[in-house]
Amino acid sequence: MPLNAPRPLPRSAAEHGAEPSATTETAPRQATLAGAVTRSGRGLHTNRFATVRVVPAEAGTGIVFRRRTPDGAVATVPALWQYQVTQPLCTALQAPEGALVRTVEHLLAALSAFGIDNAVVEIDAEELPIFDGSALPWCAAIREAGRAVLDAPRRRIRVRRLVEVRDGRRALSIAPADALVVEAELALAHLGAMRWEGRIGPDTFEGALAPARSFGRLKWALPLKLYAYATGRPILRGARFGTTAAIVGGRVVGGMRGPAEPVRHRVLDLVGDLSLAGHPILGHVRAAHTGHVLNHALVAKLMRDPSAWDLV
Repeated sequence: MPLNAPRPLPRSAAEHGAEPSATTETAPRQATLAGAVTRSGRGLHTNRFATVRVVPAEAGTGIVFRRRTPDGAVATVPALWQYQVTQPLCTALQAPEGALVRTVEHLLAALSAFGIDNAVVEIDAEELPIFDGSALPWCAAIREAGRAVLDAPRRRIRVRRLVEVRDGRRALSIAPADALVVEAELALAHLGAMRWEGRIGPDTFEGALAPARSFGRLKWALPLKLYAYATGRPILRGARFGTTAAIVGGRVVGGMRGPAEPVRHRVLDLVGDLSLAGHPILGHVRAAHTGHVLNHALVAKLMRDPSAWDLV
């Protein structure tokens, strides 16, 4: 499917209150799923099989992960920036008692873009499935479940002034705006400069961003996989041609799914990472060569400065 081909919202989802864009909302309300959905697959880093069940939740719950650990206990961790911990090449959350949930960014991005404010994500392993490296399977799951509007107001984070973080040529900023808008650029050796910009909503996300796959250079991925198996660390153990877009020289093995697929995937990840603020963000984001580390730094810097935003 072309990256820039949006899909119409099916009637089943529209019946549960899905709005085509923020401009049509007169009195926004919180939303959850209209039913539970289950998906299974192997993780990108652990290569372990996991079953994920995403279930509706009442207003004010937010997005919460519940992981069943090997000893039978259940660890709960909210999808909030305070619980984010550094793990290689993914977004990870850690419960107060220590249980980890990793590679949550694709599901969080899809939930955020579709306006799902409240859900409980039950998982029986450490890592969410990577599927084909894109967020399309999560989009399909959300559409299958439908969206249910709740009788509670939806609060949003309105950015009041510029906040930015930098690391060399990498830069990420957010400024005031009436919706979540992203401008992103990325330059990769032999592939050149790539750009994407747009307003984040369900159609734009599913059509332009969700199909874009996790990517990496084969010459770096193979040594990392060998290192992971030699040291016992969970890094890229599940990476293969079916789960990532492998770059060799100036091409993607099997071809790109559309123009500038790598930068679109970086925006996909960014949408998921921004959702860790806990409420939808109204802001204009400019991203240059960003990744998870910089995304998390921006969210933390924004949220630690109450003078930079309002909850409206």
